[in-house]
Amino acid sequence: MRLFEDRLFQMFADRALMTMTGGGAEYGECALTASRITEGDAESWHREWTATADMVSEWAARSDDKGHAVSAAEAYQRASTYYRVANFPLFGHPVDPLLVETFRKEAHAFERSAELRRLRPLEVPYEGVELRGYLCLAAKDEVRPTVIAVNGYDSNLHEMYWSHAIPALKRGYHCLLMDGPGQGRNLIEHGLHLRCDWEHVLGPIIKKLLTYGEIDEERLAVMGWSFGGYLAARGVAGDPRVKALVVDPGQWDQLDLLREVAPFPEEIKEALPDLDPAVLEPHMEQFLEDPVHYWQLVRRGQWVHGVGSPAEYILDLARYNISEVVDRITCPTFVATAEADLLSAHAGKFFARLPGPKTLKAFTRAEGAAGHCELWNRSRFTQQAFDWLSETLRWPVARSLF
Repeated sequence: MRLFEDRLFQMFADRALMTMTGGGAEYGECALTASRITEGDAESWHREWTATADMVSEWAARSDDKGHAVSAAEAYQRASTYYRVANFPLFGHPVDPLLVETFRKEAHAFERSAELRRLRPLEVPYEGVELRGYLCLAAKDEVRPTVIAVNGYDSNLHEMYWSHAIPALKRGYHCLLMDGPGQGRNLIEHGLHLRCDWEHVLGPIIKKLLTYGEIDEERLAVMGWSFGGYLAARGVAGDPRVKALVVDPGQWDQLDLLREVAPFPEEIKEALPDLDPAVLEPHMEQFLEDPVHYWQLVRRGQWVHGVGSPAEYILDLARYNISEVVDRITCPTFVATAEADLLSAHAGKFFARLPGPKTLKAFTRAEGAAGHCELWNRSRFTQQAFDWLSETLRWPVARSLF
C-alpha cells in the first residue's frame, strides 16, 4: 500500500493505513489525501490530512445530530486518526501551536467516539496533573480480566484503541487505555517527558484501576507495544498485582542496542553513557543525514526526552535498561520478536533472563507479520498474544462481543 516515494512520508502514512482493520481509516480516504500532497512538503502534508479529517468529522457530526450513534462513532474514530497523522511532521520543541490545535481536534473527535461507545473516562493524579485515559468495558457491571495497554513513542491512547482495546473487548476483556509522561496529551499540553523508571508511572495507574469494581484483581495483565515493550516490562517488575505480561517486542538495555547499531567508533560506543555530549555530537552528523533518522532523533527523540541535542538524546536513551529489574519480573510473560524489526533485536536476551514462566514468539515474513509491531498483520499478533493470555489467566473463550 505505497502512497509516497518519500520514505518519511510513507512511514507516516503507514500509521493511518495500519488501522484500517480496526476501523481507524479507509484506504480511499487515505489515497485521496495522498494524491493532494506534494512529496516532502510538510505544510501540504498537514494541510491535506487535516482537510480530510475535517471532512470526515463533519460526516460524523451529521450522523451524530440525527442519533445514528454507530455511524457517528466510526467516522469520529477515522477523523481522529487523520488529525493524528497530520501532526507527525510538526513534532519537535518548541511545540508548534498548530500541532496543539490539531491535537485538540483529534482528542475531541476521539472523545465523542468514546462517549458514543460508552467508554469510561478515567484520571490518575501524577506530579500535579491528571493522566487521562479510558476504561473500555467488555460488559458493564461484570467483573472481567483486564488488560492495561502501555504505549511507546509518537503514539497515544487514541491509536491504542485500535491496537489494544478492540481485540481485548472482542475476547471479553476490559481494557485500560492511558498515556504516561512523554506520550499524547501529557507531552503536548503538559510538557511531561519520558522517564526510564516506568514503575513510578504504572504503579499509580494500577492503584487507581483497582478501585473499579469490574476489575478481576486475579486476572490483571499488562501489554506494551513498540517502546512500550520496554516500559511495560520495567513497570511490572516486582509488582505482584500483575498476573501476566505481554511485550511487543521484548527489549533489553538500550545501551546494548546503541552499541550494536549506532555508526560510532568503538571508543565512543564504549564510553557511553558517560560521554560528554560535546564529544559525541560530531559523530551524529552522518547519522542525521537520513531524513527518517533526523525525524526520529531530533524532531521526536529530543522532544519526548526533553533534551537539547541529538547527542543528549542518545546519552539519555542509553540510561534506559531492563537488566537492573529483570530478576523481579516473575509473572508469566509473552515475549514477541519480529523479523526485520530492529527494536526486537535483543528480545532473546530479555527472554533468557526472565526468571518466571515465559513464552517466546517470533513473527515472520512467511506469515506476513514481519516488521515493527507486526503492523501489516496485527491480527496474527493479537491471535497469538490473546490466546496465550486466555490460557495463562484461565479465562474461558468468550463469545464475540462485536
